[in-house]
Amino acid sequence: MKHILDLDRYPLDKEGSDAWQAMVARAVADLDAQGMFNLEGFVRPDAVQKLVAHIKPVMDAQSYTHKRLHNIYFQPEIPGLEANHPALRKVETVNHTLCADQISDSMVLSIYQYPPFARFLAATMGKPQLHVMQDPLACANVMAYRSGEALNWHFDRSEFTTTLLLQAPEIGGEFEYRSDLRSANDPNYAGVAELLEGRDPQVKRIQLRAGTLNVFRGKNTAHRVTPVKGPIDRFIAVFSYYEKPGVRFSDAERLGFYGRAG
Repeated sequence: MKHILDLDRYPLDKEGSDAWQAMVARAVADLDAQGMFNLEGFVRPDAVQKLVAHIKPVMDAQSYTHKRLHNIYFQPEIPGLEANHPALRKVETVNHTLCADQISDSMVLSIYQYPPFARFLAATMGKPQLHVMQDPLACANVMAYRSGEALNWHFDRSEFTTTLLLQAPEIGGEFEYRSDLRSANDPNYAGVAELLEGRDPQVKRIQLRAGTLNVFRGKNTAHRVTPVKGPIDRFIAVFSYYEKPGVRFSDAERLGFYGRAG
């Protein structure tokens, strides 16, 4: 794994050491302050290049195009809100997805299944343990965004989202987010509407570099990826871990996300 991950800079393999503890502490501090942490250069540059060279032809030939209009909640309706409420304004997301069974020989799965990686993530999130997903399609995905395509405003269903940027576009593809837009006790529909109308001054934007690990607390923080521009696609790997073992998607969920159940 040392030829793929920069274990000198990010010593996942030295669990419990002073260097490992310091790495976890920095990540926790960033999560508390910003709702995310980024490990730039997590994957070595030569490994990123090899990974993209392996993924791109598969992406071009086999990926599932997911295009849909949705609201920020990814729900058909929200109890208590009229269908025309500005917080339910429709936006469009377009991306191209490879499932785990299509990249079974890729370094993406090697990283995802590396036990010290899951233990590090659990430590940063204050969890006793995290388990890889047992779904053969959904456990790890690679998504591409081509020119004019974007991941639009949404809240995540899970508490944390773990992604690895494999290729950045020339222009666009920036990560925008609005921290703590809602809470468990306050859905803040007025604030959601303000965001969707482009009137929220607290929106932040970052541009990630290829090889960067991003761990993001997105359940109550709205976020999106701005449209990609130019001939270079944005490639990103998405990793799914759970506190309980054996998690799988239903056939209906697989059909909705990937166009197939198996």
